[in-house]
Parts: sequence; structure tokens; C-alpha cells
Amino acid sequence: MSNKNEQPKEQVCDYCGKQGVHHKLITRSFGKGATLLVIENIPVITCPNCGETYMTATTAHMLARIKLHRKSLAVERKVSVAMFAPA
Repeated sequence: MSNKNEQPKEQVCDYCGKQGVHHKLITRSFGKGATLLVIENIPVITCPNCGETYMTATTAHMLARIKLHRKSLAVERKVSVAMFAPA
């Protein structure tokens, strides 16, 4: 049984081994043109020490599943695109 006053252990980076990783949600696009698929809210782990960003194996498997079953899982949306151009 754990003590209520115990602090949760801080997760360490799988690459550099230092503590302090952050969890965040990102959006990524896969494919292009008619095969473009945008997946939102992908959980990733990012390390402020070494700069690495990575995902768990479970997340990678879920991405593969979403891409495989895109017709039943994805909804079509109109997407606006802007070009980045320095002033």
C-alpha cells in the first residue's frame, strides 16, 4: 500500500536517463494529397535535457491501427493552409 504523502516518481528520459520529461499532445500528418491523414492529440514524451521527443510503443501501435482503419475512424474536414513567409 502506498503512502498518500509520497510524491510520484518523476519519469526519466529513455534516451539520456535524466529526470524531468514532459508529456504533451501533438498533431502529425501522414501521406499527401488524396491520401493525407492528419492525426490530432498524439501523446508524446519530450525531454528538456537532451531535446528528444518520442512516443511509447503503445502509441506507435495505435497510430498504425488508425492509419490502417482510417476509413472507419477518420472524419473529413476542410483544411485551410497558410504558407510561412518571412517578412
